Amino acid sequence: MTPLRTTRPRRLRTLAASGIAALALGVSALAVPGALTSAQGTVGTADVFHPQLLKVDTPTRAAKTRLSKLGLDLTEHAGHDYVEVVVHSPLDLVALTAGGFTYDVEIEDMLLREAQNNRANAEYAAEMAELGLRSALPSGRTSYRTLADYNADMDELAKKRTLVKKFAMPRPSLDGRTIYGVEIGSDVRRPSTGRPTMVLMGAHHAREWPSAELAMEFATDLVQSYGKNRRITRLLDRARVVVVPVVNVDGFELSRTDGAAVDLREVDNGGTVTILGTPGQAYKRKNCRIVDGQDTPDGSCRLTLNSNGGFGLGTDLNRNYGGFWGGPGAAGTLPDPSSDRVAGLPDPTYRGAAPFSEPETQNVRDLIAGRQVTMMISNHTFSNLVLRPNGVNPTTIAPDGIPVGNAPDEEGLKRLGKRMTDQNGYRNIHGWELYDTTGTTEDWSYNATGGYGYTFEIGPDEFHPPFEQVVGFYRGTGKYAGKGNREAYLIALEHTVDTRFHGTLRAKQKLPKGTVLTLSKKFRTPTWEDSFADGVSSSITVPRSGRFSWVVNPSTRPVVRPRTFQAYDDAPYKSQTFVGGPTTPVVGTADHEFTVPATADLLKVDLTWATPDDLDLEIYRKTASGELEEVGGSGNAPATVESAQIVDAAPGTYVLRVVNYASVTPTYDLTAALFDSVTKRTKGKVERYTLTCSRGGKVLGRTSVLIDRGQTKALNLATCRR
Repeated sequence: MTPLRTTRPRRLRTLAASGIAALALGVSALAVPGALTSAQGTVGTADVFHPQLLKVDTPTRAAKTRLSKLGLDLTEHAGHDYVEVVVHSPLDLVALTAGGFTYDVEIEDMLLREAQNNRANAEYAAEMAELGLRSALPSGRTSYRTLADYNADMDELAKKRTLVKKFAMPRPSLDGRTIYGVEIGSDVRRPSTGRPTMVLMGAHHAREWPSAELAMEFATDLVQSYGKNRRITRLLDRARVVVVPVVNVDGFELSRTDGAAVDLREVDNGGTVTILGTPGQAYKRKNCRIVDGQDTPDGSCRLTLNSNGGFGLGTDLNRNYGGFWGGPGAAGTLPDPSSDRVAGLPDPTYRGAAPFSEPETQNVRDLIAGRQVTMMISNHTFSNLVLRPNGVNPTTIAPDGIPVGNAPDEEGLKRLGKRMTDQNGYRNIHGWELYDTTGTTEDWSYNATGGYGYTFEIGPDEFHPPFEQVVGFYRGTGKYAGKGNREAYLIALEHTVDTRFHGTLRAKQKLPKGTVLTLSKKFRTPTWEDSFADGVSSSITVPRSGRFSWVVNPSTRPVVRPRTFQAYDDAPYKSQTFVGGPTTPVVGTADHEFTVPATADLLKVDLTWATPDDLDLEIYRKTASGELEEVGGSGNAPATVESAQIVDAAPGTYVLRVVNYASVTPTYDLTAALFDSVTKRTKGKVERYTLTCSRGGKVLGRTSVLIDRGQTKALNLATCRR
């Protein structure tokens, strides 16, 4: 369906703009359920607002940062000069326009779109049934699954007992539901003998239905193809694949139920559209956490009535993982004007009370920590992206005072990402190239285990589009027909068993059958605020032959390996301070020119003032034609100073613009400075596993194991023969 387009509104600035933005933030976060409840009436009337999808112009990274501070429902669909945003009330639009943002309307009425999609789904399923056809998906499905469908389909797969094992996660959801997955591999019910594991998950976010569909279809594909497709058969003989199609079972159940309840009836040639049944949870994002640290009676989540695009109660599971938890791109419990997420607990990206505070993320942590997971993919929608660690810009200063830097395996992660995106046409980027995120699944799994980890953002423009598109997402369309995400997943599975990227452990001696070998390590995982006790522990059982070949992740975690970063001199080699003011309130600006004579490692611009006013900073570079190209800026909350950095600043004339956002008689100091830098490398440290051998529950010996990617080590395990 072609997105609706409108003319972008003109930039708006008002004397009370920052106050209006703050009001909009508070109301949109806390009072949106009332707005959506009113949508139970007639759609399209002048007095009713319906959720819209907007393409917001963000020409610079600074603009993306300013946008993230408005507390709006940002999607993962973004490019170098835009971010798509779901607005849930007129006050969300006030916050955007008061913030000086322009936008295009991609979907004018998301409730109407939901109803249209439901009608399209019904028509597609009916047409296929009438023709006696199945879809091109491995399952042949023609409609979205319900939670009950997923559980039933996993039961059906598990009938192939030598190939599939259905399992229950150890912790139920907050509403008391069991979370299921399937493990696939030849001789799957026998004890592990050293094969690596690929983990594929869906529906961390409730509204992202295709993320679960593709995970389930891949599981179905593997089971159907084993013994028939040589490539898949060989891979399942060398690896195990764990699929958890629905991680957020409570949220998905509500989203799927409410989303299907939207009924479209059009009369007067489409002039009136009536929505029957509240769609209050159709675009739910988070889980069903109602009170931090406390469970609530089963079924309580339904009583929350609405979760408009993620606002309201709940924890964003993809901000709750331990790696870098509590940093940029994740909201805390209380509003924090100094952070990049200021809405507090109702924010769609609320990170939870602590790392791994939620039963769903605890389940995934234990799943990954208890195996040698050499590949992890977490499916999401939408954006047509493959994202890799780390989730924050490498120049971001970590709590240890040193830039975060790139992942130590950046080149390898990027190369594999390209191989996968060559199959589905997605962009191969870091998450921070959209906006910073912390506490994500792959940031923890990669940095804690060393296994490669990615997020797939599936589909171009909707959280759960017409089901017919899901077929194309899996099988590929156009130039990618016959490839798609199916082929991308198979390439990921090939990486799972590729020992050039993992270590291999063997023993110099034959060991008695049934000897249990356990590889473990305890450590502390750093968050943005502190650290917490963490660890990994996996086991194999020596087979009848007495020989084993155990594929394992490196013993040294990526997060403690040496990292390279740019350190800037304490003193600038050129600086200039401009004293300005007072400026004219309301859209008042003052421009100051600063020349960069040659490429500078860093241009740093600081804007300070004495009174509790609100000024913004915009930085432009003059092009050869004399036009101004925005290259940076800063737009913090009121009374917060502004600062912007431009790395590798090109030579030329820069215009430093002070914007009077909402002040009466401000004066200010504006300092521009150029710095040289040197490349530095942290020392890092080396970590070892502890390998324990036991038989009949009795520990026979322990030894430390140091292993890196691509290494094969034959261990002296003579003590294990006793």
